[in-house]
Amino acid sequence: MRFRELGVIPPILKALELQGYQQPTPIQEQAIPPVLAGRDVLGCAQTGTGKTAAFAVPILQNLRAHPLPQGTPRCIRALVLTPTRELALQIQESFTAYGQFLPLRCCVIFGGVSQKPQEQELRRGVDVLVATPGRLNDLIGQGLIRLDHLEIFVLDEADRMLDMGFIHDVRRVIRQLPDKKQTLLFSATMPKEIAEIARTVLVNPAKIAVAPVSSTVDSIEQSVYFVDKANKRKLLIHLLGNPEIVSALVFTRTKHGADRVTRELTRAGIKAAAIHGDKSQGARQRALSSFKDGSVRVLVATDIAARGIDIVELSHVINFDLPNIPETYVHRIGRTGRAGLSGVAISFCDEEEKAYLADIRKLTKRDIPVVEGHPYPLGSAPTPEPSLSAPAAKSAVAAPDRVPSRRQPKKQKATDNEAEDAPNPPKRQKQNKKKGEATVPAAEPAKPASAAPQSSKKSDRGRPSARRRRPPEPKVNPADEPVTRNAYFMSPLKSGRPSRGR
Repeated sequence: MRFRELGVIPPILKALELQGYQQPTPIQEQAIPPVLAGRDVLGCAQTGTGKTAAFAVPILQNLRAHPLPQGTPRCIRALVLTPTRELALQIQESFTAYGQFLPLRCCVIFGGVSQKPQEQELRRGVDVLVATPGRLNDLIGQGLIRLDHLEIFVLDEADRMLDMGFIHDVRRVIRQLPDKKQTLLFSATMPKEIAEIARTVLVNPAKIAVAPVSSTVDSIEQSVYFVDKANKRKLLIHLLGNPEIVSALVFTRTKHGADRVTRELTRAGIKAAAIHGDKSQGARQRALSSFKDGSVRVLVATDIAARGIDIVELSHVINFDLPNIPETYVHRIGRTGRAGLSGVAISFCDEEEKAYLADIRKLTKRDIPVVEGHPYPLGSAPTPEPSLSAPAAKSAVAAPDRVPSRRQPKKQKATDNEAEDAPNPPKRQKQNKKKGEATVPAAEPAKPASAAPQSSKKSDRGRPSARRRRPPEPKVNPADEPVTRNAYFMSPLKSGRPSRGR
């Protein structure tokens, strides 16, 4: 089947041909007709199946078929709500590409950047708005966005909205929408929570499920390496030595881990960049652009930042850390093997992550093959013996010979009331006497040769005191003191007020 058979109008068909679209994907083939008919849609399809075109193409066609009356200013008629900035930019680019021959405007807003350019774009008027929940609520609160004339509402990546804690922001947006509208809900996975939300926002929807939640793309070659956590970075550098890995998307569990892996790869001479929530929007866009044009070979990302990364020719996905949610594994490896191409998904698994691997196998109902014979097998990392910290280890070595470290005299400084050369052993003898043990005079620790003349000089001086260090206050004869006016005329009254002088 071709797009023409789905009823797509010629201007959009021309744009799809320029993008290289020949035949619709299953999700597009099933979603476009009901959306064109004005029905609500609940779509569940795995990542990389073309969900964006499944709702963007019919939305553009419906807006073109029902234009606003002449003289009516442009207003937001379609709203697409998405969880991340990268995904918002991807959707906006798709709308612009599919509707390049239509008199419609599309705008994208998201947080992390100045809102001034976004305000200017909104004032010029837009037909389709792609937004993240936080910035959208901010601009609605400032009175810069009104959704009174909204006709179509799209909630994309609904499962990730829940995972990122945006459910309250989404509900705030829904309360601003008109009652009469067309609602489309698309999600890569369909947990029970999403199904409950769908029942509240959708009216008699057309349910589309192209593939089950647990399915993975058959064209992706999956494998797992059992490796110690300490050797994961070494194994990654070893695998990237293979020239067949043209581009790799590496997933880590934390932002700090992404930065650390990037630094290690850079030291090894591998061009890499990191992308996560702590990076500025400009840095994230530069890293993503460099990865797309090939100037950066490895992109290290967290799960949240990776949503919206759509790279058709991505050859490898590497799970540096296995996810603790099995559905996240399906999202990750879905970054490769897109548009009918093949891909490779490699996972590293340490001892603590074996339970995660079992959950993934249970969900996907696949036995992921284990790669044997690599240079860093599980258990090869040197196990550090339980030892004391560095300062404690030094004191433990010096304890048997009763040789104090050089820093000990500094810790036992003499006060102003004690002699600087008073040794510590008398205190130890006093403690032994309390316990009733025989007191043995401890040998006085030998001092360095350089300190010997200094100690003899101190003994000649005697006991240092504060009086010697501070100059004595000059003694003033009371008879020589000037008599002040107040003291001379001070009255002995109880009030303490000075009496008037004569």
